[in-house]
Amino acid sequence: MSKRYDLLIFDWDGTLMDSAGTIVACIQQASADLGWPVPSREAASHIIGLGLREAVEALFPGRGEDEVPLLVERYRHHYLGQDHEIALFDGARELIEDLHRGGYLLAVATGKARRGLDRAFGHSGLEPYFHASRTADETFSKPHPAMIEELLDELMIAPERALMVGDTSHDLEMARNAGIDALAAAYGAHPAGHLAGYEPVALCLSFTELAGWLRANA
Repeated sequence: MSKRYDLLIFDWDGTLMDSAGTIVACIQQASADLGWPVPSREAASHIIGLGLREAVEALFPGRGEDEVPLLVERYRHHYLGQDHEIALFDGARELIEDLHRGGYLLAVATGKARRGLDRAFGHSGLEPYFHASRTADETFSKPHPAMIEELLDELMIAPERALMVGDTSHDLEMARNAGIDALAAAYGAHPAGHLAGYEPVALCLSFTELAGWLRANA
């Protein structure tokens, strides 16, 4: 069967790695450390996928520019103390290996900083399978299309031959802004009903379902 796509672009947190719950807890702990209002789980989940600075600004719009780094530092303190323990979703390694073996170009577009993605690559051992990546401190944060546009240019792929795989509205909106298809991982940070409004090519309620869709339809 011929390929529908040549390039598969994956979000990381909540899509390949089961980290959404940890991110929410670290945001809440960081807020409590500073005596700031602790956001609800829903509010903290909603900003997953954004660059860390953009996420803080979205959660606490009344805070001054000089206060944002305070929460960023506390968040990193909590997250970096445990990120080596966060696991990939069951089957994620096998899927990435299979797709790489099948001749797909693979990339990552993430709200992490480069340092964070490099740590995740190191802990997971998946870096050799990806041909390119973009992080939020290297270019515009999601949902701006720059991450995808830069990956398309670097890997010389036409938009109609690329697919974005992500678990948040920020991922799906970024794909729409870049003019490429998106596959919704509705087991991550954002609920299925919210993701459905962005008209993904499919809405997968588990990683097993997502892996099956990619193997059968990508």
